[in-house]
Amino acid sequence: MREPLTGKFAVIPRSSAHECRPFTEKGQKLHRLKTFAAGFGITGNSRILNEAFTHRSYAVEHNLDYDNQRLEFLGDSVLEIVLTEHLFRLYPTMSEGDMTKTRSALACESSLALLAREFKLGPMLHIGRGEQGAGGIDRDSTLADLFEAFIGALYLELGFEKVRKFLLETINRHFPDPKRMLLELNPKGKLQEFSQQQWNDVPCYKILRSSGPQHMPLYEVEVSLRRYTAIGSGRSRKQAEFNAASSLFQFLRRTGVIKDDF
Repeated sequence: MREPLTGKFAVIPRSSAHECRPFTEKGQKLHRLKTFAAGFGITGNSRILNEAFTHRSYAVEHNLDYDNQRLEFLGDSVLEIVLTEHLFRLYPTMSEGDMTKTRSALACESSLALLAREFKLGPMLHIGRGEQGAGGIDRDSTLADLFEAFIGALYLELGFEKVRKFLLETINRHFPDPKRMLLELNPKGKLQEFSQQQWNDVPCYKILRSSGPQHMPLYEVEVSLRRYTAIGSGRSRKQAEFNAASSLFQFLRRTGVIKDDF
C-alpha cells in the first residue's frame, strides 16, 4: 500500500482560490481592452478608456453613472479639426464647399464604422443585453459612435499630436484620395454636372426590370449618356439609379473620358 504524501507536498482542494477559472465576458473584454491599449503606450487600467467602451444601454442596465456619450462628443471635435487641416493641406485649390462635403464623407457613419471594424473595437464594447441581442454591437451607428469615443479617450490619454498622427495614418491607408468620396455622396449629381459641362446633355434612366417579392423588390436600372451605358440594381428605384450612375461615372473616369481632376 502506497504511503500518503508528506513534507513539502500538499493536496489543493478544488474550491481553492488558486484554481484557474476562465474570464467572465466582462473580464475578457477588459483584458482585451488592456492589451489593445498597451499597443498605444497606455498601461494599467485606464478609467477613460473603460468609459469610452461603455455603451449607454450597459450603463442603464448596471446603474452606472457614466457612458461613452461625452467622449463621443469630444472625439467628434478632435476628428473634425484633424480632417479639416488634412484636407486644407492636401487640396490647396479645393473650395470651402467641397472641403465640407469631403470632410462629411470621411466622418460619415459608414466610414467611421469601417475604421472601428479594422481595429476590432466592437468586441471590446460593454453593451446591454437587449441591444446586443438586436445586433447593436455590429451596427454601423454604434461602431461609428464608439470610434469617436475612442478618439476622445486617446486625446485625453495621449494628447493631440499622437492622436493626429494615428488618425492621419489610418485615414491615408483607407482613403488616400478623399476627394473621390464626393462621387460616393452623389454620383447622379456628379454625372449630370459632367454631362452638362461637356456635352450640354443629361443622363437618361430607364427601369429594365423589377423582380422579387412585393415587400422586397429588386430593381434593375440602365443609365445612358451619349453612346455610353451602365446598369445598376438596388432594393429601390433610387438606389438602383444611384448604383448605375456610380458605375457609369467610374467607367468614364477609367477610360479617360472624365479627367481625374474633375
